[in-house]
Amino acid sequence: MNKYDVTVIGSGPGGYVAAIRCAQLGLKTAIIEKYSTMGGTCLNVGCIPSKALLDSSHHYHDALSHFDKHGIGVENITLDFPKMIERKAEVVSQTSAGINFLMDKNKIDVYEGRGEFFDTTHINIHKNDGSVEKIESAKTIIATGSKPGSLPFINIDKERVITSTEALKLKEVPKHLIVIGGGVIGLELGQVYKRLGAEVSVIEYMPKIVPGMDDMLSKELQKSLKKQGLKFFVSHKVTSVTNTGDGVKVTADNKKGEEVVFEGDYTLISVGRVPFTKGLGLNNIGIKTTQRGQIETNEHLQTNIENIYAIGDVVKGAMLAHKAEEEGTMVAEIIAGEKPHINYNLIPGVVYTWPEVAAVGKTEAQLKEEGIAYKSGSFNMRALGRARASMDTDGVVKVLADATTDEILGVHMIGARAADMIAEAVVAMEFRASAEDVSRMSHAHPTYTEAIKEACLAATADRAIHA
Repeated sequence: MNKYDVTVIGSGPGGYVAAIRCAQLGLKTAIIEKYSTMGGTCLNVGCIPSKALLDSSHHYHDALSHFDKHGIGVENITLDFPKMIERKAEVVSQTSAGINFLMDKNKIDVYEGRGEFFDTTHINIHKNDGSVEKIESAKTIIATGSKPGSLPFINIDKERVITSTEALKLKEVPKHLIVIGGGVIGLELGQVYKRLGAEVSVIEYMPKIVPGMDDMLSKELQKSLKKQGLKFFVSHKVTSVTNTGDGVKVTADNKKGEEVVFEGDYTLISVGRVPFTKGLGLNNIGIKTTQRGQIETNEHLQTNIENIYAIGDVVKGAMLAHKAEEEGTMVAEIIAGEKPHINYNLIPGVVYTWPEVAAVGKTEAQLKEEGIAYKSGSFNMRALGRARASMDTDGVVKVLADATTDEILGVHMIGARAADMIAEAVVAMEFRASAEDVSRMSHAHPTYTEAIKEACLAATADRAIHA
């Protein structure tokens, strides 16, 4: 029987990063993955393939809508959708191969199969050929991620009523895609198919899209996507979803209690994700879970079983790949005797639509709820020379700072490259910078990040230069 210092169950961003860090710290490490490709949801049917389609559809949309304004004449533009899907698959394959390389490089033993706890130090690996192999592990990290959520009355048939997994490999562009859920996944995939020619209707139960983000971002993103042709139905409660054979029928009650009927050819269910722990054998060893199916952990991500840890989507907190990565690193270092930490307030959130949306820290609603006195400074992207040069003028950067100390408490932005720009805010807040600190940093001109400097100037003393 093979024996390990640490075994990681699940090879998503949290799992494979945890395994690499364990190996770097000199621990004999194994990783168990039930699928034939590594990388988990993010790499195979999430972050990476969705960004590949977002980029491809963006190029197509630009060619149709913007090239002529740049003086580029392109006649008879065509869409080869199967080729677009093929390119997406190639990106996934290359990235997965990269993880295999990292496993080899770090001398991590990889097992293909379903990991199930036999007891607290032994794991049965159920392989695809029906055989079972048992290994011994002093410590185990559970990193099995999540799966798409649904509503009790919805039958996801994976043909007309689909999840993000099926939406990433459709064989045709929908004529009318009905998106149930105005969160990150629904909006990103909705924009992909809108660019490619579909009619897209987004139905959201809450009174705003991306409900967890700052109100300004929700408002600005909906306004921008509406200009692009997406239709929004907020404060609508879906009551039924029916596969009609060659399409779908969705009924929902609006805020007045009136029934509204939607008819399309596909319905994308994007109402969030739920922890995936099926088949792990948690009951075999008495690991505690919450009512939401999350594995209970302490501040060190340690379960009620001392030598077993859990990270990523199976524990509380935002279901984000980079949050899982940080947790994987932290647990590896804790096991090795180090004393790392994570400031969960400084884990950024991103929506990869165009314009992109990104945020870190507190929203205005949270600051008000917590009774924290704050000041706010905003700057519109359209005032930037760089934004006008690239024709990406939609967007705003808002900085929230402590009213007394000027320490930055939250940064919320929508605009071109916001997903990359948010890193500046994270760095500033990690070092507890004030709005004035950032406003006095030299920002290259012309760049999109000048909007951060200007918003900080606005928050400091309402003295933005270009507003």
